[in-house]
Amino acid sequence: MGRNRETSEARQRILETADRLFYQDGIRAVGIDRIIAEAGVAKMSLYKHFPSKDDLILAVLKYREQGVLEFFRSAVERHGRKAKHPLRAFFAALKDFFESPGFRGCPFQNAAVELADPAHPATEFVRGHKQRFSEFLRGLVEETVGKAAAVAPAVAILVEGAIVTAVIQGSPEAADVARGAAMELVGGEKGA
Repeated sequence: MGRNRETSEARQRILETADRLFYQDGIRAVGIDRIIAEAGVAKMSLYKHFPSKDDLILAVLKYREQGVLEFFRSAVERHGRKAKHPLRAFFAALKDFFESPGFRGCPFQNAAVELADPAHPATEFVRGHKQRFSEFLRGLVEETVGKAAAVAPAVAILVEGAIVTAVIQGSPEAADVARGAAMELVGGEKGA
């Protein structure tokens, strides 16, 4: 039993360390030796859990997805207490994300760009993540509009563009611009 706990603790340290380093410095810039050193594990331990760097990249993206979805769900709930619409609460949460320490954009966008291989398993996971995140947004649009809105894909594109803009401009204000455009779209959808 103690051995399994040590194994899962080592695996967790590797995931957390790789997640932090990949996001901070980039997937290609971070080598396995650096992850091993900063996680405080043996090389054999890393390869026992993740046979290759590609396996680690995929595991990190899966791990990150859980954190991202939890962040947005809890932030939307928190902001939803003040905001009139779930979509407004989402954009307040998006701005929180942009203002978080060390913000370097969307880790999934970053991974897809860095890997530059549409057939890479991690790139395929990113596509799936973006689809799942778009469904999350669709639900918020639906709550705001009252039906599965035709504008939901456009709102998702506004969010993706706001993320890139926030990174390039170094400013969280892109969330406000995207929120304004999204509310216009939703207002038009409602006929308001």
